[in-house]
Amino acid sequence: MKLLLVGNPNAGKSTLYNRLTGGHARVGNWHGVTVGALEGRVKLAGRQVTVVDLPGIYTPQGRSMEERLTRAYLDENPTAAVLFVAECASLPRTLPLLFALCKGRKTALVLTKRRAFERRGGRVDGAALARRLCCPVFFAEGKKRDLLQDAGRVFSAQPLAERNISMDGVWAGEREALGRLDALLMNGAFALPFFALLLAAAFYVTFAPGCLGDLLKGAIEHLFVDVLGGCAAAIPSVVLRSFVIDALLAGLGTVLGFLPQIALLFFFLIVLEESGFLSRLAALTDGVFAKVGLNGRAVFSLVMGFGCTAAAILSTRGLDDRRVQRRTILCLPYISCSAKLPVYLTLAASFFENPFFAVLLLYALGVGIALLVAVFTSRGPRAPFLLELAPLQVPKADFVLKALLFQIRQFIIKTATVILVFFAASWLLSGFGWDFRPCDVEDSMLASVCTGLKWLFAPVGMGDWRIAYAALSGLIAKENVAGTIAMFYGAFPYGSASAFALAVFVLTCSPCVSAVAASARELGAKRAVLYAALQTLTALLACYLAYFLWTGGLVYALLLCLPVALFLLLRSRHESVCRKRGHKTLRIHR
Repeated sequence: MKLLLVGNPNAGKSTLYNRLTGGHARVGNWHGVTVGALEGRVKLAGRQVTVVDLPGIYTPQGRSMEERLTRAYLDENPTAAVLFVAECASLPRTLPLLFALCKGRKTALVLTKRRAFERRGGRVDGAALARRLCCPVFFAEGKKRDLLQDAGRVFSAQPLAERNISMDGVWAGEREALGRLDALLMNGAFALPFFALLLAAAFYVTFAPGCLGDLLKGAIEHLFVDVLGGCAAAIPSVVLRSFVIDALLAGLGTVLGFLPQIALLFFFLIVLEESGFLSRLAALTDGVFAKVGLNGRAVFSLVMGFGCTAAAILSTRGLDDRRVQRRTILCLPYISCSAKLPVYLTLAASFFENPFFAVLLLYALGVGIALLVAVFTSRGPRAPFLLELAPLQVPKADFVLKALLFQIRQFIIKTATVILVFFAASWLLSGFGWDFRPCDVEDSMLASVCTGLKWLFAPVGMGDWRIAYAALSGLIAKENVAGTIAMFYGAFPYGSASAFALAVFVLTCSPCVSAVAASARELGAKRAVLYAALQTLTALLACYLAYFLWTGGLVYALLLCLPVALFLLLRSRHESVCRKRGHKTLRIHR
């Protein structure tokens, strides 16, 4: 037996799902958080029920891909009961959707965000509304035990019948007034520079020397290098000591050392999303994104890309247009995710004394490349832009803490599984020959297999198979690059030009396997693999170009571009003065 959670985006469906089932579905203050059907089991009214959290929907037909998924799921389960979730503030305009989607089904209406609505002067009489609708109506802000009892009432309800409902005496609207802060954040002249300032402040606190992120990173490095390294040096077994020091402490420890800075970055993203500022940023930037073939909704996915590319790709289902979704997915690999951060910081010291400026440069370069990709792939008209602004609010401390701990746990799980297995295999293959006896790294199994790869990065001053192996290991997980460099070298051994070129390769190459898998779910496996291969190939070319420009080619490039730009400018002015008249004169004299 199924119970479907249906309603507008950002109405509180996922929060209700978590409370009913004890699940951990992602919730947020913006559309596109739920992009697929989430299922959980719970006992309601003495029976086992599968609760299904569906993506938000605005219209019965469904405009975006996530809305059409909800519409299809409802059609495939015509007998399933429905908990229709609606905000108190939007109740009058939500009731037509309730009748359109739930007519003939056993239905209960769940009202959310009651306290905020009443603080602004609104009022809802749940009992009177239940009598007029002839279906159970309850508020979602009660205790879990009461919530389970209220939800179970839906199975004893009569199928919903469409009727004309008067809201007189049942619902009183809130006092509509655009607050000063809201008006300020909807002003592009203030909001866009304010966002840039917030972003710079977050990067400064996270990456600048002597700031919180750098101090916490230093503390973890001290733990791994001095404390645990000193203990590991006393291990009597040579093989075991090598495994602990070279694989675990050097490789895995290097990745975990960046955990505080990654956590600070996620904290900023969570606060930005939950405060409601992100939806206003989407509305303000729609005009800019329209010029590159995207729309304001793409902001949600692009900003999420700073955290995790795979999750950002899945969130593109909230876009209205399939072509816009495809272009957004093509842009996302160039948005630097949190997994690239350890690589940037490992290489940054080679070409900038202050890692803050190095990381800022690489993040800005990624955004610029992403916009160029959107421009070159833009074709045809786009769908109309429609977005409901999330309410401005101060993010709840418990929610932010819970979301942050979830991200930290995901990073640690990934490090303790995929990355640990990779480092263990790398240590084994680089420390033993084909006869499984300990040997020098140049005589190891890994060296014999990867020697042919050294030519890949020879043009950028790194003719070493270990660098090629480290760079390509990022196709599995980007954190592997930093850990592999630490395991083989300790510190990056080449100059600033080579470090910058390698950073550009990591920035522009194919994302990790989980992101490619997410892309395959949205675009198909064949297209996803093709995109990944093209991105890796162009990343090599971008790496060579970055090295060329860094080593003095920038001067030659400017000297070459200057006459070309001058020629185009003169040609444009000549055409504007001596514009051809065509056959207009002939038409006039006829």
